[in-house]
Amino acid sequence: MSFASLGLIDPLVRTLAELQYTEPTPIQAQAIPLVLAGRDVMAAAQTGTGKTAGFALPLLQLLTMAGSTAPNSTRVLVLVPTRELAEQVHQSVCSYGASLPLRTMVAYGGVSINPQMMKLRKGVDILVATPGRLLDLYRQNAVKFDLLQTLVLDEADRMLDLGFARELDAVFAALPTQRQTLLFSATFSDPIRALAAKLLRDPASLEVSPRNTTVKAIRQWIVPVDKKRKPELFLYLLKKHRWTQVLAFVKTRKGVDALVELLQAAQIPSDAIHGDKPQPARQRALDRFKAGEVRILVATDVAARGLDIDALPVVVNFDLPIVAEDYVHRTGRTGRAGASGEAVSLVCADEVTQLAALELLTGQTLERIEEPGFAPEHRVPVTNTAGEVVKKPKKPKKPKGDVAVVSEDVRFRR
Repeated sequence: MSFASLGLIDPLVRTLAELQYTEPTPIQAQAIPLVLAGRDVMAAAQTGTGKTAGFALPLLQLLTMAGSTAPNSTRVLVLVPTRELAEQVHQSVCSYGASLPLRTMVAYGGVSINPQMMKLRKGVDILVATPGRLLDLYRQNAVKFDLLQTLVLDEADRMLDLGFARELDAVFAALPTQRQTLLFSATFSDPIRALAAKLLRDPASLEVSPRNTTVKAIRQWIVPVDKKRKPELFLYLLKKHRWTQVLAFVKTRKGVDALVELLQAAQIPSDAIHGDKPQPARQRALDRFKAGEVRILVATDVAARGLDIDALPVVVNFDLPIVAEDYVHRTGRTGRAGASGEAVSLVCADEVTQLAALELLTGQTLERIEEPGFAPEHRVPVTNTAGEVVKKPKKPKKPKGDVAVVSEDVRFRR
């Protein structure tokens, strides 16, 4: 199957060829004809499978074929949860539409609003925005929605997780009711499905991969360890596996800074991304990581969506996520576009509830591998894919020398 066979116009097909897009992914093959036909769409697909092109390509074509924008207006609105994802989506839209006479822009908080207001004066065809900054622009009459044709909600579940429910309601109230609405995400929680029922009209439902699954090309395992020894274990694993590039997720901003400080003290090039850092600093850290200037990028879950890094080999969950769905998005940063990857989680005993929740969500029990010298004093209870703690293992005898003690309850080994 070719992109031309999906009904895309020649300028888009030529651009895709220049970008070395040889054939559509499953989500693109299904979504593009539906969006071109004006259907509302609710689509679920794993990260790295081409969701952005699935909605951006047909929308670019529809905008090119008919109509024009007006001052302080937009014809397509793409809502995303984070600044990083906003930048990523906007860059993709610009790449796909490089040969088309369309105006696009991105808007998010953490930077001055004035340049964004100035750019909106001439109007834009596609506006990619986070909910908070979009409302700021709307309330200052910098953007109007009279000409809006399509609303895209990208990673809407994450927007609700981050507490954007009120902002989203305010945005929806300002939009025209007669429009095309598209929901694209790697996972769909029950609240999102309820939201879709209210927003979408007779939607086509696409589910390219099983609900809430991780990428099959990723090798996933956990290393049981006491909480206080996680930093030591992380340094040990870096040296043992000789990982060249690692994206590490830590639960709190304070924890991110502490780990970066430890890594830098060990003369390991590292940087951080979290909500307390201004957007220019976050973008600079990401750019340095992509360029190979930084070996370890440490982030909170604010970065789980929107980080598109070619051939990222390893994701380390220094802490397990509070929200189980975030595990899918974290691990989805590696193994993209069919590549292989590894996802390693450092798990302590008081994270067993999170472990059980993510195993229930993904329908798999993660392999446990204990590292010599790091067998925890507080054992991590055995879990199963039903989200249950099977039983708490007995505290093992103290190991002699470097011999690791592995509980007989552990059923998955290397």
